[in-house]
Amino acid sequence: MKSSELLAKIKLHGKPPRHVAIIMDGNGRWAESRNLPRTAGHRAGMEAVREVIEGSIEAGIEVLTLFAFSTENWQRPSIEINALMGLLRLYIQKETDRLRRMDVEVHVLGDLSNVDSTTRKAIKDITTETVGGSKLRLNLMISYSGRKDLVEACRLFAEEVSKQEMSPEDLNEEILSERLYTAGISDPDLLIRTSGEFRVSNFMLWQIAYTELSIVFTLWPDFSRKDLFSAICDYQLRDRRFGRIAGQRIPR
Repeated sequence: MKSSELLAKIKLHGKPPRHVAIIMDGNGRWAESRNLPRTAGHRAGMEAVREVIEGSIEAGIEVLTLFAFSTENWQRPSIEINALMGLLRLYIQKETDRLRRMDVEVHVLGDLSNVDSTTRKAIKDITTETVGGSKLRLNLMISYSGRKDLVEACRLFAEEVSKQEMSPEDLNEEILSERLYTAGISDPDLLIRTSGEFRVSNFMLWQIAYTELSIVFTLWPDFSRKDLFSAICDYQLRDRRFGRIAGQRIPR
């Protein structure tokens, strides 16, 4: 089925996911299968990022979260890390104006303490330049760890308790959520993982408790808006009960 036909199905159903998160996986394998350096796969993956941003806007998605670089990725060879940071700066240089014209607001979430100053400046530039975009909120998760996200939220709460701004009895799901990197954002409705791997890789562990999963065997550089639309169409057929029985009303 063509992407235009899939998009028509999404519109006909009328209930696209509000928030889609994607674990972008398979750049290295894409490159190796073509006897290219791994960095070539990361570069090719930039086009897939453009595809899903455009497709998300077309499908009516409000929030798109892309897992771009994990804290574990710092263990990779320095040549690959430097190449990834360079590609991030190149992406920002090439895409900032276009994202602003598309009315996309960019947020970069994660622990940026290990990110070099030049890349941090580029990150600041794209977030500043796109403030106010109302068609799509784009979250780029960089140097992100789901476990560290939770630990940091607990540490912040503990500091507030020590300052007597909070008491231990105040802690609940809402309080903890407000101290995560994703504070103020609805949890993902749909999580897509490319390259056929069946794991969440320490990504948004708290936030995906009731998220629908879609495992796609396409490697990330080959991922297109057609793949995105197919995953959304499949999502629209699912019965999300959040622990309730079929037909029971879900509070808003």
